[in-house]
Amino acid sequence: MDYDLILKAWSQVIGSENLLTENQAIQNAQTATFPTQQQIVAILCPANREEIQQCLKIANEFSVPIYPISRGRNWGYGSRVPVQDKCALLDLSRLNRIIDFNQSLAYVTVEPGVTQQQLYQFLTENAPSLWMDCTGSSADSSLIGAIMERGFGHTPYGDRFANVCGLEVVLPSGECIHTGFTRFPNALAGSVYRWGIGPYIDGLFTQSNLGIVTKMTLWLMPAPEYFQAFYFSIEKDEQLPELINALRPLRLNGTIKSAVHIANSYKVLSTIRQYPWEETRGKTPLPTDVMDYFAQTWDLGAWNGSGGLYGSRQQVAAARQLIKKALRGKVRRLLFLDDQTLKIVQWLAKPYQLFTGLNLPELIKIVKPVFGLMKGIPTDTQIASIYWRKKSPPPQEMNPDLDQCGLMWCSPIAPLDGQHAAKIYEIVNDTLTDYQFEPIIAMTMLTERCLSCVISITYDREVAGEDQQALKCYQDLNEKLSGAGYYPYRLGIKSMQILEQAEKNYQNLLKNLKKSLDPNDILAPGRYSS
Repeated sequence: MDYDLILKAWSQVIGSENLLTENQAIQNAQTATFPTQQQIVAILCPANREEIQQCLKIANEFSVPIYPISRGRNWGYGSRVPVQDKCALLDLSRLNRIIDFNQSLAYVTVEPGVTQQQLYQFLTENAPSLWMDCTGSSADSSLIGAIMERGFGHTPYGDRFANVCGLEVVLPSGECIHTGFTRFPNALAGSVYRWGIGPYIDGLFTQSNLGIVTKMTLWLMPAPEYFQAFYFSIEKDEQLPELINALRPLRLNGTIKSAVHIANSYKVLSTIRQYPWEETRGKTPLPTDVMDYFAQTWDLGAWNGSGGLYGSRQQVAAARQLIKKALRGKVRRLLFLDDQTLKIVQWLAKPYQLFTGLNLPELIKIVKPVFGLMKGIPTDTQIASIYWRKKSPPPQEMNPDLDQCGLMWCSPIAPLDGQHAAKIYEIVNDTLTDYQFEPIIAMTMLTERCLSCVISITYDREVAGEDQQALKCYQDLNEKLSGAGYYPYRLGIKSMQILEQAEKNYQNLLKNLKKSLDPNDILAPGRYSS
């Protein structure tokens, strides 16, 4: 392979300053939060759709595969690292324009380089009456990148792919298509109606290697007259099924419109602080008695949850009463906060600590960002939890890849029923404990009918043997969960083999589509394909 020739061709398209080949840039891009061996040929940083099209045509000519990323914050699933070896990385971060905005119809059209923080700032300055939905990932992560992985958020628009339309897609050949009504000249409903006419193909470009999304319309949420968050906790793990089943009818009947996030005490502790090395005298995993001590210090339950209520004051008041009734006798604590009461709680935090001995001021540090996420305000506070087992504090500019943080995420989906929550917890707790990791678990009542889980295998890559132990744990956990019927909603680059368990006719259909659209297999080979 004459790489000099292809690099010269790419350089003529995007400019030599936007073609990165130096060792340090390549090495950084090849580094994730777990071991990888894939080598990257070069990093291409195009500025627009036309340059992407030309880069793809050159890749086809020379048979060099391309792996697109939006901003590369796919921590825990592979970061910027391609699934297969010898790919050129296509970094879309320079495509960072907000192309269209309609305040009255509450939508915005963006490119893949637009970040959560960028859109939030835009709305704050131009339309504070509209809220976005954001994930708990970095404020500088890509909106489109997360949606393409079907990532979810916190507001009533938390099922994010259900609230987008009008994709612009560059196919592996370099051809460009537009989905929905946007494929018709002068169509007026391209940004407001998902389906268009005929077969709906937008989903083909999520979690796939069939095309590169270069533009997308996101629907925004009108700010409600009144917003109130609710927080709750339970004393024991055994109460989790009853809690899930008590909340499910309120999701089904629309009383609770937002996603409801429920995290175990290990997850909350990892968000509040790093591993207590001094208290454990360097022992891992976290001993039960030390966990109990911190749970008492911060007044944590075995499971701790939150959700949002949106509407008029009367609507929120009615929902609040229904939640109180549903959870009466089933939770150890139920707290409702709005902007005013949050200020009061912050003001009383230190006196409360002096009076009770409970570390409420520190707990507020996690309550406040979660409160903001339910209003579409991005935050970096959740990223600090990736540094859980590091022995030095998270730097101001956090980069889990380069800071040698160890993280592998496993994300099973289950029916919204307490028995499934209990079964997943049992599998996760037993498996991670066997491999000497803390069972850090978050469960989300994502829709009215499904429960999404995110399990964190968190460690320090600088500790000898931890990489190998984490990989074994991850593979074992995936096998046990899928064996029990709980398949992940998204995959990391180390778990694409799960697709081999899928129905053969379905897989053959995808292979035929891939062969038709990408006969040279140059776009993200191996990504979501068996």
